[in-house]
Amino acid sequence: MIFVKWFTTKGWRHTVAWAACFFALFPLYMIVLTSFKKTTSLQVGSFLPTGFSLSNFDELLSNPLIPFYTWMSNSVVISLIVSVLSVFVGAASAFAFSRLRFKGKKGSIQLLLLIQMFPSVLALAAVYSIMERVQIFAPGLGLGTIGGLILVYLGGAMGVNIWLLKGFVDSIPIELDEAARVDGASPMQIYWRIFMPLASPVLAVVCLLTFIGIFNEYILAALFLTDPSQQTVAVGLRAFIGGQFETNWGPFAAGSLLTSLPIVILFLSLQKYIINGLTAGAVKG
Repeated sequence: MIFVKWFTTKGWRHTVAWAACFFALFPLYMIVLTSFKKTTSLQVGSFLPTGFSLSNFDELLSNPLIPFYTWMSNSVVISLIVSVLSVFVGAASAFAFSRLRFKGKKGSIQLLLLIQMFPSVLALAAVYSIMERVQIFAPGLGLGTIGGLILVYLGGAMGVNIWLLKGFVDSIPIELDEAARVDGASPMQIYWRIFMPLASPVLAVVCLLTFIGIFNEYILAALFLTDPSQQTVAVGLRAFIGGQFETNWGPFAAGSLLTSLPIVILFLSLQKYIINGLTAGAVKG
């Protein structure tokens, strides 16, 4: 009777929580298990460790035919450039929408919000066609280039970043701007000397979230980058289970583990700042 009462009041919540955790962590467990197996196949029938081997990691890092380091460097460079540029442009745009007065301001910010309501996958065909034409007069920024992929990423990240940063700018007291204007400060001086120092925590959060999102992105990277020397790590690892490397689940799991560890460690170490930055830009004070 006591157990039934406990289960009906609290126990079912624990059961649901444990089931959800198991459902979320089981794929990760299988990736870790497969990465340390000697075989390159995915053995779903064995859920317990049967052996320990670093052969998959050795194959991934030592095989000259697998440019894993190139894939990683491409991912880091692309993610870093996109995150820095998107924060720079997003901060300037958010400041303009929040503090400056110009014609079409309300319609522009509403249109930006409306565009974000549609899935980005709907624009793949249009973006592909546009970048094909860009390649004609700007080969370095067209289809199949890292520069072109960076431009596409920048366009996709602007809406969310602008809205998040605008919420933070709106929370900054307008009296600071008025006091600076009384002292003769221009809008550009207000932006660099008041807004940027105050917004540095949320700017760091936006930069981090953008970096993680771009680092893990696959669809656009697979569509734009066909040269193996320019591919990102997400696209490169996909070849292990559906390309020139056939179905080598072992190296694929090892690569996934190596790729995810820096992001997971960075995310967990900065989780407090991410939450503070998101809540700072979520309300208007």
